[in-house]
Amino acid sequence: MAGQFRYVTPVEPRAATGRVARVYAQLAEDFRMARMPVFLTLSPAPEVLAATWAMLRESLLAGDESRTAREVVALGVSMANRCPFCVAAHTTLLHATGDHRLAETIAAGGTPDDPRHAELLAWAGSRRRAPETGPQIVGTALTFHFINRIASALLTENLLPANLQKSRLVRSVGGRAMSRAVRTRLLSGASLPLVADLPALPEPAWGAGTSVGAAYAALRAVAGTGGELLGESARAAVTDAVAAWDGEHPPMGGAWLDGPLADVPAGERPGARLALLVALAPYRVTDADVAAWRGSRTDEDLVRLCAFGAASAMERMETFITASALTGDRS
Repeated sequence: MAGQFRYVTPVEPRAATGRVARVYAQLAEDFRMARMPVFLTLSPAPEVLAATWAMLRESLLAGDESRTAREVVALGVSMANRCPFCVAAHTTLLHATGDHRLAETIAAGGTPDDPRHAELLAWAGSRRRAPETGPQIVGTALTFHFINRIASALLTENLLPANLQKSRLVRSVGGRAMSRAVRTRLLSGASLPLVADLPALPEPAWGAGTSVGAAYAALRAVAGTGGELLGESARAAVTDAVAAWDGEHPPMGGAWLDGPLADVPAGERPGARLALLVALAPYRVTDADVAAWRGSRTDEDLVRLCAFGAASAMERMETFITASALTGDRS
């Protein structure tokens, strides 16, 4: 498992205390897994960890919306964002819902037979406004626009040793092992006490009054504080570049970074470059990019900066996919 982590040393469950220990305990109870690499890699920054877990739990795991539909969205977003780690994880979790054909159809690039699943998959891979649906579906999409970027920047592609997740048999067997946890209905709101003392922005209109909306408000506020690690010019450059982003993958090479960073002082440029890469092309973050900014900065600093970049992109995607009022489950 240690080989999965690129730049941070996670807090192991047996050594966890305080907020990290409380998140790990709830994660183990609700997901039935003691070690989940995405959350382990966030553990040096307890507030980011808690807010990310709350967002994932309240959107993907809890409430009355179909878990299969939400896994279709998580997988579709992960494929669009070119996150092999998350694609493998959510193909396996689709197997865990019991719909093995659906899991492998999507993994092979096919179209689901079920019209709603086909609609959700097409939407998840686009920048179109959401179909008529509830906040759990929208929240799931936004959750993975954030998590995909963290995973691509801070984890390797290997969900399992020797890339065993590429085997259809392994995915199917893994899904069966997780089926009980995936099919257990969880009550909404149980994660919110973990973030109750953290800063929060106003709840979004699409999720106002729901546990998903409250979790999203906390994640935006907590992740946004990572921008404080940048100088004013660097932070403005990242914010402006993401606000102007059309949602497409940037051109190959690094020339696309030159314009946004042109007026950033040389000393601030490595941090701005790293945050912008995490936002728009996290799978292109290199050892050199991290080393150029990091210096004596801690694992917590790195997680917080990456969270700032990831949340910036998540918020930009929100403007594309929530352009109209939504209806549906308000839990």
